[in-house]
Amino acid sequence: MDQSAQLGLARLLATLRREGRQQSGLDASLVPPDKATAYRVARMVEEELGWPVLGWKIAAPKEEMQRQLRTDSPIYGRVYATATPPLSVERARQCSPIPEVEYQAVLGIDLPPRERPYSVEEVGDAVASLHPGLELAECRFVHDAQFPPLPAVLADGSGSGTILYGPPIEDWRRRDIAGQEAVLLCNGVPRRRGTAGAALDHPLVPLTWLANELSRTGVGMKAGQIISTGTLTGMLAPKAGETYTADFGPFGGVTMTYT
Repeated sequence: MDQSAQLGLARLLATLRREGRQQSGLDASLVPPDKATAYRVARMVEEELGWPVLGWKIAAPKEEMQRQLRTDSPIYGRVYATATPPLSVERARQCSPIPEVEYQAVLGIDLPPRERPYSVEEVGDAVASLHPGLELAECRFVHDAQFPPLPAVLADGSGSGTILYGPPIEDWRRRDIAGQEAVLLCNGVPRRRGTAGAALDHPLVPLTWLANELSRTGVGMKAGQIISTGTLTGMLAPKAGETYTADFGPFGGVTMTYT
């Protein structure tokens, strides 16, 4: 995939994101051949948009989800929109939306590129606060028979949308983050349950992976960015009129509605 094709894909994805719309399929000449190329295109999308990167999303931290997505490692994407609850969004204006229950970590200091890998302890020290939240994932490609291969989705920010985060969890370093059950409710009815221990081991594990991946590729992360660390409850397609709540028990929760 030459530079011209990469730029063409970046401009297409930036236009689709800017206009809030999708397309069916993708010309084979514009499908990145591998992850490295896909992530280069994602960086070009950022440049084309000219929007600040407010955070990052992580997906598929463990093998089960990686098998579903046909990847051999976690994936990530830039986030350009964040919000606090309560939130209402117009279902028709969302691009194949999926609400995912996730812990959101806010960085207090930069984690710039460097030669030495970051440790879990260093990354934990860099986290200013940890929050209950939802990732409102979106995709610029319609989920139909023409849905393109994974590298095209990686170029699209791995389906990044909006990070919705609640109040910070008090004294989170001393709490049972891994063991606390989180529940995704739809119109008050529990639909999915999960824990960070089962899905991620702990939010700091995928966060450390991302810190090292962005360090290795010369990108880095900045203070103030918020990172959605991976779904605890899987994926669920919403319908218009539904209200979703991510309930983290004593850690709080967030609520949003698809109007």
